[in-house]
Amino acid sequence: MSQLAVITGASSGIGAEFARQLSAQGYALLLVARRAERMQALAASLPTRCEIFPADLSKAEECDRLMQALQSRRVELFINNAGFGECGDFLEIGLDRELDMVDVNIRAMHILTKRMAQKMQQQGGGALLNVGSSAGLLPAGPYMATYYATKAYVVSLSRAVAAELRAAGSPVYVGCLCPGPVNTEFNAVAHVKFALPGISAADCVRCALAGIRRRKTVIVPGRIMAAGMSLSRLVPCGALIRITARQQKRKLGG
Repeated sequence: MSQLAVITGASSGIGAEFARQLSAQGYALLLVARRAERMQALAASLPTRCEIFPADLSKAEECDRLMQALQSRRVELFINNAGFGECGDFLEIGLDRELDMVDVNIRAMHILTKRMAQKMQQQGGGALLNVGSSAGLLPAGPYMATYYATKAYVVSLSRAVAAELRAAGSPVYVGCLCPGPVNTEFNAVAHVKFALPGISAADCVRCALAGIRRRKTVIVPGRIMAAGMSLSRLVPCGALIRITARQQKRKLGG
């Protein structure tokens, strides 16, 4: 029987690419996203058994419904990918939009990380990958303030949980994928155009899966981005925030 992988935010972009590559590796899939039609079309194109689970993970009860559906099933791999961003002046972006971002990027991610890690511990193993961003490795992101803050939470939580599990000798792996620009629908949703060239979703996912196999805690796809993140540690915090602000303003045409 095929191993089961669950992917949230699976209707497009990185999530859909995870589905394609994991299906090619023989995984059975459960795809989770708001857009059922997109998931149905994707599922029909994949070579392995693929179920869809339409859900709005900004609602805590939908996270609970997903976990209830998985209660009696062994999950080998959980890709916690649902999330979105918004670019603009903090004083002008709508509060409801930001709170929806917090609910998806932080609240849903936290609920599913905790509940799935507990489940995997009980079942004797498994791998959980939270999809963060290189934004979460930087001190702050003016003009994408809320997004950067949510992704910093994802990185921090993932690192802490991974450290606890390692210290306990747990067979459960927790990691965090921190890509830079990736050529997906993210640009349109966040109302931005990346200031730097992006990598393909296929390359991003290949790097992520290799990182999971090596049990890396933080996975930064692409040599240039990985080197840049390492070098950023040498730059004073204030200067790094100013550099980030200039990059974000370029996305807005400023």
